[in-house]
Amino acid sequence: MINSKNVNIKHLIYFSKPTIFDETHTHEILQKSRENNQKHGITGSLVCRSDLYFQFLEGPIEAVDETFRRIKIDTRHTEIQVVKEDRTNRKLFASWAMREDPVHTWMWTREEIKNGLLTRISSNDAFDTFVRLSREVDQFIS
Repeated sequence: MINSKNVNIKHLIYFSKPTIFDETHTHEILQKSRENNQKHGITGSLVCRSDLYFQFLEGPIEAVDETFRRIKIDTRHTEIQVVKEDRTNRKLFASWAMREDPVHTWMWTREEIKNGLLTRISSNDAFDTFVRLSREVDQFIS
């Protein structure tokens, strides 16, 4: 059980649909995210492809909230939906200012995304997806 006095890390999972998706824009998003996130103690992972952004953000509560406010007004994506928000005392991606992941083959097909799979994903399943990704990069998970 997490001691409520030590729960000072927020994690937030959301997905959205890119309006612009190419290597240049993806590089710009990741570069700027890494710069800003490092300044504010935010880490996470971005799963991306032409039909999907699926992102896990974690860090100080106020910093995650402010970052997400900026994300919501970014015109490079639409249909932003929060899947999970929670507080914890441990990061999944502690060494990644923003890890980039193309959608892995064990993830979802374009047809599944088109048919609204992420609108039906449970918060636990979304979280488990990022736990799995974090384990792939040798993070310590208890």
